[in-house]
Amino acid sequence: MPAEAENMGRWAVMPVKSFDMAKSRLEGVLTLDERRDLARTLMGNALRALVDSRCFEHVIVVSRDEAVLVYAAELGAEAMREEGPPDLNEALRSVRDVAIADGAVSLLVLFSDLPNVTAEDIRALVEASAQCSVVIGPDRRAEGTNALLLRPPDAIDYVFGALSFEKHLAAASNAGLEVAVLRRDGIGLDVDFPEDLAAMNLAAKPSPSREAIL
Repeated sequence: MPAEAENMGRWAVMPVKSFDMAKSRLEGVLTLDERRDLARTLMGNALRALVDSRCFEHVIVVSRDEAVLVYAAELGAEAMREEGPPDLNEALRSVRDVAIADGAVSLLVLFSDLPNVTAEDIRALVEASAQCSVVIGPDRRAEGTNALLLRPPDAIDYVFGALSFEKHLAAASNAGLEVAVLRRDGIGLDVDFPEDLAAMNLAAKPSPSREAIL
């Protein structure tokens, strides 16, 4: 069966903040320009993994930042502008509703700040979804959810935020759905704190600025 046929009905969405507002927790070690460049680099790496996996009929980037949307299109994704008050879960529900209306059979949410994620990691998520309606890729602290693949797209509701890993597990349990928890280094590392910078495999790692050290 051609790969295009296998991918029919599979959607992926990546929510992305404005580059100017990203990585505020690193304010003490990186300048604004460094944080902006890091956010763009991280997004590019994660989005290339999604596109290169060739697992999806549609790869969507949702953001209210025009620079993010332009960059997404350059990398081969579809850009969708976030409307309404800023709310991550509502933005994702908006994409989910469009996907369902289009006949989507599954929907992956992947965050943009995963420096080590690869196309192989993405394929592992898709493979796990063949057996389970809910596939969760937790962060390495087992607190947040860095990847969530649902089949069908509304198998459970989105509860991203503090301790979202436990909340998504509970939502799946309450719905009586089988869950696969996929712990992979490429999915588990997100860049939130200064110590995360040292674990990145990016070719060009940002280093603390002289201003932050003084």
